[in-house]
Amino acid sequence: MKKLGRIIAESRFKNRPKNIAYEFQQYGVYLAESLNDTKHYSLYIKLAKEVDRKILEEALNFTKEYYGAKSKAKVFMWRLTQLRKTG
Repeated sequence: MKKLGRIIAESRFKNRPKNIAYEFQQYGVYLAESLNDTKHYSLYIKLAKEVDRKILEEALNFTKEYYGAKSKAKVFMWRLTQLRKTG
C-alpha cells in the first residue's frame, strides 16, 4: 500500500526532472510548476541560476496577483523583463 503523498507526487507533473541536485534547480522547477509552464523546466532552471532571486520572487508575486491572465508564464516574463531593465 502506497502513502497518499507518494500517490499525489506520482500523478502530478509526471515529466518533472528527476535528477535535481542543486537548490537553483529545485527553485526552477518550483517556478515552472507555479506558472503552469511545465514544458519549459530548463528555462526556469536557467533563470533561477543566473537571475537574482529577489527579482524572480517579485515577478512571481506579481504574476500570482494577476488573476485574469491567460498565460501566467507570459505575464511573468513580461514583469521579469521590466524589473531587469529598471534594476
